Amino acid sequence: MISRDDLVRTCDALLDAPRFKDYTINGLQVAGRDRVVRVMTGVTACQALLDEAVAWGADLVLVHHGYFWKNEPVPITGMKQRRIRTLLLNDINLLAYHLPLDAHAELGNNAELARRLGFEVEGCVDGEIGEGLIWMGRLPKALGVAELANHVADCLGREPLLIEAPGVGAVSRVAWCTGGAQDMITQAWEAGADAFVSGEISERTTHLARELGIHYLAAGHHATERYGVQALGEWLVREFGIEHRFVDIDNPA
Repeated sequence: MISRDDLVRTCDALLDAPRFKDYTINGLQVAGRDRVVRVMTGVTACQALLDEAVAWGADLVLVHHGYFWKNEPVPITGMKQRRIRTLLLNDINLLAYHLPLDAHAELGNNAELARRLGFEVEGCVDGEIGEGLIWMGRLPKALGVAELANHVADCLGREPLLIEAPGVGAVSRVAWCTGGAQDMITQAWEAGADAFVSGEISERTTHLARELGIHYLAAGHHATERYGVQALGEWLVREFGIEHRFVDIDNPA
């Protein structure tokens, strides 16, 4: 058991949350009971995850995608009201970390994705490791882009959408940023990557990949961001001896 406030302070410090200029609030978003024994983790604080938390008796829900995003409607009505009401009626805390959990050098989404895909990390395109969001590295051996796509599919359990760049051969150097980072493809190309792996794709991404000359793999926003929050949950188990359960709410996006 640990106090909620001590757990939040620990996570804030570990992830250096105050340093990030983000689109949302990082840290405690909804306060529940003071003591934490059971932590449920998930990618997004959707109603299905909250229902699982209630059924399991979770004291705290820890997610990558929480609430209170920039420019979202302020009134707490409809779906937003139902979600927050579920937390409040069941005295469950909601803790969320967005960019801090993407960037963390050991537990972050980019670090965990590299670990699962076997990428050899060289650094970040846009800052130091632990600060930047676009990671750069190498494959243990060069792969054809179709082989790389099959490898990603095997590791993540989801077939990526592959955009091949004409005239670009095998992949040795790769850049990646989990989630909705498709517009970072230009920075990845400028850094010398043969391929860029992210979660989502936009209409413009296809043309950028083909015309710049860099392969693009849209491996799924949800699929690429399942791992950081799990790593953080397991870190909390080791630090504080709490119970942790990750629930993967299916999402094809």
